Amino acid sequence: MARVKNGVTTKQRHKKVLKQAKGYFGSKHRLYKSAKEQLMHSGAYAYRDRKQNKRNFRKLWITRINAACRMNNISYSKFINGLNLAGIEINRKMLSEIAISDSELFTQIVNVAKDALDGKLPKSELKLTVKKEEKTETKKEETKKEVKSENNEDLSKKTVAELKEMAKEKGITGYTTMKKAELIDALK
Repeated sequence: MARVKNGVTTKQRHKKVLKQAKGYFGSKHRLYKSAKEQLMHSGAYAYRDRKQNKRNFRKLWITRINAACRMNNISYSKFINGLNLAGIEINRKMLSEIAISDSELFTQIVNVAKDALDGKLPKSELKLTVKKEEKTETKKEETKKEVKSENNEDLSKKTVAELKEMAKEKGITGYTTMKKAELIDALK
């Protein structure tokens, strides 16, 4: 039996680890053993902090919402309770963005929450007006593109025989010798 040497794979593994450890301080980016150990720690920290990051952002959003609520003479907890009573389901990220960018809309939302807390507002009467930007031209272009792509998808789903029938109806010459891609191009 032949002797098996694994120097090549070991070298590749070491290079991979050292490449990941690039930029670490001291021997952590030079020596394989310490680099591997540091990478294991780094991975654990990254996993932990991805969870921590979500908590930190939620705290930030709540702080922003609370500041905007205080400007409208209501506490954060009463505001959220009022939203729940009113049946408004909007997450804290969006509420904080509204509080920052559109204070008038946020004031409307606060008024709805206050009314719900007072019992003045049934769920059926709840309507908020949101500013809509005028982008009719881009919407028309998007719908045209969607219609074209739907036609292309429809043609690609059809069989060659069906495509040849459509070509015959449209009066395309030489459709009998065309392949499927050529038929689709001709029908466009």
